[in-house]
Amino acid sequence: MIIITVFSLLSFLLGFILSYTNYIFPIKIDPVINKVNSILPQSQCAQCGYAGCYPYAKAIIEKNEKTDKCIPGGVEVISKINKLLNLNDSIEIEEINIQNTPVVYTTVKIDEKNCVGCSKCASFCPVDAIVGAPSFMHTVVQEFCTGCNICLFHCPTNCIKIIKEDRLC
Repeated sequence: MIIITVFSLLSFLLGFILSYTNYIFPIKIDPVINKVNSILPQSQCAQCGYAGCYPYAKAIIEKNEKTDKCIPGGVEVISKINKLLNLNDSIEIEEINIQNTPVVYTTVKIDEKNCVGCSKCASFCPVDAIVGAPSFMHTVVQEFCTGCNICLFHCPTNCIKIIKEDRLC
């Protein structure tokens, strides 16, 4: 009984110290970073060169990173971010450049004959584009796949292949 009382008091004291420290030294969050982050597709695919959408949004605001690195978001995300940041002049230039050039979209396809159903690829897919049950074959829903290729590294049978497709925006 004494041990429970001591741990309860200690937990209460440490919780009070933690909340007081947070009150004295609050974490400052930039609301513009959160707005840019909310525009991004949240696929956490790392195709932009950052670990996820929030680090990319932070780099756009703090390091003046280009706004056209989000491949899954496409022109729509670029224009929304540019409008938010009042970069209206660059919207027209980027849309003209993107619309006139072919863009290589990558997705993946699972060779279903060789799939053993380990479901490792499905557990690591950030957008849940891989469907299937454990011990059964899996397949990729192409319209949801962002082409991040994270699943390639986790497939033990190497039955996942990259599909490249040229499309005009």
